[in-house]
Amino acid sequence: MAQAFISQRVVMPGGICSAAVMVEEGTITGLLDAAAVPLDCTIVDCGGYVLLPGLVDAHTHINEPGRSEWEGFETATRAAAAGGFTTLIDMPLNCLPATTTVDALEEKRAAAKDKCTVDWCAWGGVSEYNALHLEPLAADGVRGFKCFLAEPGIDGFARVDEAELHVAAPHIARTGLPLLTHAELPGPLESAAATLAQADWRRYASWLASRPDEAEVEAIRLMLRLCEEYGFRLHIVHLATAKALPDLRRAREKGLLVTVETCPHYLHFAAETIPDGSTLHKCAPPIRSAANREALWEALREGVIDLIATDHSPCPPVWKRPDEGNFQNAWGGIASLSVALPVVWSGMISRGFSLCDLARWMNAKPAALAGIEHRKGAIAEGRDADFVIFDPDAEIEITNDVLHTRHAISPYVGEKLRGKVVSTWLRGKCVFENGSFPGVREGVEVR
Repeated sequence: MAQAFISQRVVMPGGICSAAVMVEEGTITGLLDAAAVPLDCTIVDCGGYVLLPGLVDAHTHINEPGRSEWEGFETATRAAAAGGFTTLIDMPLNCLPATTTVDALEEKRAAAKDKCTVDWCAWGGVSEYNALHLEPLAADGVRGFKCFLAEPGIDGFARVDEAELHVAAPHIARTGLPLLTHAELPGPLESAAATLAQADWRRYASWLASRPDEAEVEAIRLMLRLCEEYGFRLHIVHLATAKALPDLRRAREKGLLVTVETCPHYLHFAAETIPDGSTLHKCAPPIRSAANREALWEALREGVIDLIATDHSPCPPVWKRPDEGNFQNAWGGIASLSVALPVVWSGMISRGFSLCDLARWMNAKPAALAGIEHRKGAIAEGRDADFVIFDPDAEIEITNDVLHTRHAISPYVGEKLRGKVVSTWLRGKCVFENGSFPGVREGVEVR
């Protein structure tokens, strides 16, 4: 039976309008005036709430197979649904085996079967001279490739150096898929470490000093040179430093195929207010100053930063070293799938951004990066009927019970925010509503 999702505020690619979004068999078939909806339709009345397209996260660590005690498809996709995400794009590391071969990709597919509340797809990995595996991975369905220039800090995935990138780059360019880069170079990190031999690692300032801006800036300059030489699509993940923005602006002016993401934690927190010992805030690159945070917001306004992705990177609580509060020894990663939308929206309100900006950064641009914009990322005819019914005015406080991840720990707990996910819909079926997950798991890989 046909459905009609009726809202006074439907967020469309061209703006916000009052409309009925018509759906048949999980696909958007068009828009009508609410008064013109056929009588035999099933109506979902959003009332005064906003109807957003389902969010797309371009940077998620699901960790399965191999480390499902950290997270897994079942818990990650539930947390995603609670946060308004209907598509996750899984990173190739933190799982075992890493997604660096077709066989590993098939293991991931087997691990995901019948576990997913929302849809997903995969990034492949560039690691340990696997260049000959890259084009087969592309043919088998990965949406692009990820590499680390610095040590990832976890077994199963190795960093690459410039020599390895020269080997891999022609293969990546032939696929037409993006190369996603964790942009920190080892040289500046090693220089910083040499000055911190006697550091107090309970102090956040020590962790910040150990990951200087220069590590990001120099890495991005290297990748821009390679992008220009080989003509591949380059994507900079989790940009944390505003000092790289001039180089990225110049690259855009030269016409290089470069896109950039930043993350909710870089847009919300500031180094000056992170308590010593609060290892829940540890991530790499680190959360920098309040002034740096504001420069990232302005780069989003300008379009130098294209999108916002969570970098959802959970771990068992013991890995955060909560008893010792040691930033050097703690795992670096922030889990945020279920709270990213209100975190970002709360920051947008005070800076004059709109719901259309939100949809661009967390729907359209991530879908385009992954090459799935024919199905995801917008409320438009022919796309999947993936929706978030969103209350932008609700005031909420983040508590452990709303996280829905395998381990309910987050630096956002206790934060008072604006915006609430009322319900989430995947291809016309409700997958989250009022804290519960109705229906069966129908999430699939987007191929």
